[in-house]
Amino acid sequence: MKEKKNSKEFYEKLEKKLEEHSEWPSKYMFKFIVPTSQEKVDQLKQHFSDMDAKIDLKHSKKGNYTSVSIVLIMNSPQRVIQKYKQVGNNVEGVISL
Repeated sequence: MKEKKNSKEFYEKLEKKLEEHSEWPSKYMFKFIVPTSQEKVDQLKQHFSDMDAKIDLKHSKKGNYTSVSIVLIMNSPQRVIQKYKQVGNNVEGVISL
């Protein structure tokens, strides 16, 4: 899958901010929104299953979407970005925040 130019720029800026404002390894909170479906939530959770992550779910007011917050220790900004890309490429309909 070819990465869009603005995505590449976004990840470059994110990496720079993470390097400047955090010491690594560091606790990091991933935030995602997925359409409410157990299958989608399970797909998302699967990407963090071997990482000792704390996962919190919150359903939208109408119940159409689920907000997923995942907190865990990450080793580097590059690993954070790699994880965002992995989830984005494998969980249809996910929005990364």
